[in-house]
Amino acid sequence: MPLSLVRFNLIDPSLDAGALSDRYRAMLEMADFIDINGFFMATFEEHHGAVNAWSPTPLLNAATVLARTTNLAASVSALLLPLHDPIRVAEDIAVIDLMSGGRLTVILGLGYRPSEYELLGKDWTRRGKIMDESISVLLKAWSGEPFEHNGGTHQITPSPVTKPHPFIMIGGTSKIAARRAARFGLPLSPAAHLPELEAYYYDQCEQHGTQGFCAMPGEKTQMTFVAEDPDKAWAELGHHFLHEASMYSSWQTSDISSAVHSHAETPEELRAEGIYQIITPDAAAALEQIVHHPLCGGMPIDAAWESLQLYVDALS
Repeated sequence: MPLSLVRFNLIDPSLDAGALSDRYRAMLEMADFIDINGFFMATFEEHHGAVNAWSPTPLLNAATVLARTTNLAASVSALLLPLHDPIRVAEDIAVIDLMSGGRLTVILGLGYRPSEYELLGKDWTRRGKIMDESISVLLKAWSGEPFEHNGGTHQITPSPVTKPHPFIMIGGTSKIAARRAARFGLPLSPAAHLPELEAYYYDQCEQHGTQGFCAMPGEKTQMTFVAEDPDKAWAELGHHFLHEASMYSSWQTSDISSAVHSHAETPEELRAEGIYQIITPDAAAALEQIVHHPLCGGMPIDAAWESLQLYVDALS
């Protein structure tokens, strides 16, 4: 079976509470389905104040999915650490790690939208310093040993089952992110294919006397939907893919690198780019790895289920 992942970000531009409830419950039902059918991982994201309800609660979403499944892993890509209290993050991740038996991976990111910092009352200009301080707190908290924090000595319980700590990586596409990951002895997870940054990271690991690895995406990253007739599906559903791509693109600045940054203005242009693809069941089953995005951009739930079912049927 191909290495199969499913992406959930729960976008629904209608902002209708009933429709959003249906979408979140569909995510849980889909988690059951993909777990039974041998998928490897579900991925989750964090954004705040998005006009299309892009999900702001990745740890909560991951926890609910992990609680319903037995083998499925979950990855938060990424948790915007400076927006959160690090003690609470340490406690939440530790409990999810215990509950799931270590099936949670968290990529820690800075974020790139000043509006999110403003919304949550955080200082955008200090985001790097807050990030460093928060990572240090996480690692100390997960040790199970007393440590100094906020003027007192504290011990955080419960401790996670994964040792020495839950699986975390540092996200980012800058040299600062690479230096941060190397300094803390943590893996680096760039959001784009950047061989030069990977080499810089390993050089920094050597300089800091740490060991790590770089989990870098390939030269092409594709979000995949499955349909018997891709041409018909693009005609009927392409605007959902374009909505997500356009929203994400509107948040990007010139200093941001992302494997899924689209420049398309029409569904036809988006299809030609190849970042989002609709392929036949046989073509999907022939892939070595697939990132299935069944609910993309507010996709109708019935269409999402059809895509998943077609893929699973093609594997059998």
